[in-house]
Amino acid sequence: MSDVFEIMQTTRAMRRLKPDPVPDELIVRILRAGAAAANGGNTQKWRFLVVKDLATKQAVQVWYKKAFDEVIGPRYASSPPPPGITAEKYHRQHGAVEYLTEHFHEAPVWIVACLADPRPTRVSGASVYPAVQNMLLAARALGLGATLTTRHLLYEREAEAALGLPEGVHSYAILPIGWPMGKFGPVGRGPLEEITYLDRWGATWDAAKGG
Repeated sequence: MSDVFEIMQTTRAMRRLKPDPVPDELIVRILRAGAAAANGGNTQKWRFLVVKDLATKQAVQVWYKKAFDEVIGPRYASSPPPPGITAEKYHRQHGAVEYLTEHFHEAPVWIVACLADPRPTRVSGASVYPAVQNMLLAARALGLGATLTTRHLLYEREAEAALGLPEGVHSYAILPIGWPMGKFGPVGRGPLEEITYLDRWGATWDAAKGG
């Protein structure tokens, strides 16, 4: 797939992934897409840890599951469906989140997006999340499933120790990557007019209606 707008509109979070190997050359293409992203001052402080080692993934999954049991699972159970999502689809999404929780370590490749910055600030994410989005779009273009997850950060110290990150390096996301079990499809989002204003906060912009 090469149409960037179609890629963006169909880059859903793919949480059910096959354990089948992914060729290194595809992961390298995804990483190159990440390294092409904008970042503050072009300082390129991002670092990408590619994780294939099962023991490492299992050690992180302990904290990933603990975060689900204590925070994420109860939140899903008590939250209404988000905009653009029916109750049925939200239930399926919850099921996919549960699946990823149990099979997180089985995703053949993880890309852990990090910053080598000993004193991160509120704006630090602007130098790594564009790279994360580029990598998600690249994975979609290559037919690979992926999702952006930050749940491990609920136990940041423990998860980063399991990943073996050195002092001064912090993780901002983990992208589990693999061949998807399901099919790609349109993302579920609410109407553009409900989240877009013109000139003043809350002012309707007619051009956004129906978008």
